[in-house]
Amino acid sequence: MARRHRMVKASPAAVWAVLADGRRYADWVVGTASSRPLSGQWPEVGAALEYEVQLGPVHLTNETIVRHCEEGSLLELEAKAGPLGTARISLQLRPWGEHCLVMVDEHPLHGAAGALHNFGVEAVIQLRHRAMLARLASVCEDEQAHPKSAADAARYSGGGESHA
Repeated sequence: MARRHRMVKASPAAVWAVLADGRRYADWVVGTASSRPLSGQWPEVGAALEYEVQLGPVHLTNETIVRHCEEGSLLELEAKAGPLGTARISLQLRPWGEHCLVMVDEHPLHGAAGALHNFGVEAVIQLRHRAMLARLASVCEDEQAHPKSAADAARYSGGGESHA
């Protein structure tokens, strides 16, 4: 079970705003080229996103479903990865002074990922989490430091209101 944490120099509300906007999934999830709503109202339980992973000329489409949500503090997802199976990914937010401690916990649920899970796979997941949390921190810290610029960027790129 891969666990990692990172202090994000942004408020928990700012971090939650990014997590709660399904269109932003590809901004912080490593390996994801794009994301779009598939069903439901993200991040409500049962809502799903379709995301695309690009491996050179190959494009793979997968799905992530919200399995549990405590607004502002906890988001638990089931990520489907085709023949590799599925994984549970939990993102927990804790206020830490004026900042936010983000904790991620991931483990395989079904399929080959569970059967092949070992120390080597765990090490790769840890590296992926390190990069993912760095991306999330960068997005949140930039937006908190420049809120008007972030709102303008979302408006000009076709983004709208968050569905939080």
